[in-house]
Amino acid sequence: MKTYLNVNDVIEILGVSKSKAYKVIHDMNSKLSEKGYLTVAGKVPRSYFEEQWYGSREERIS
Repeated sequence: MKTYLNVNDVIEILGVSKSKAYKVIHDMNSKLSEKGYLTVAGKVPRSYFEEQWYGSREERIS
């Protein structure tokens, strides 16, 4: 399993256009940068993506 998702992964998961997928990644990376995390342009950590879209693991289990 990949640690980082790229634009093609986001397109496949969300079923959105390429431009929307890049915007999703950019917005998530902006939020991570504001919190002091280092980011990789065009990629987003899978764990952060899943937390933002699906909630935390604990929330899904309950």
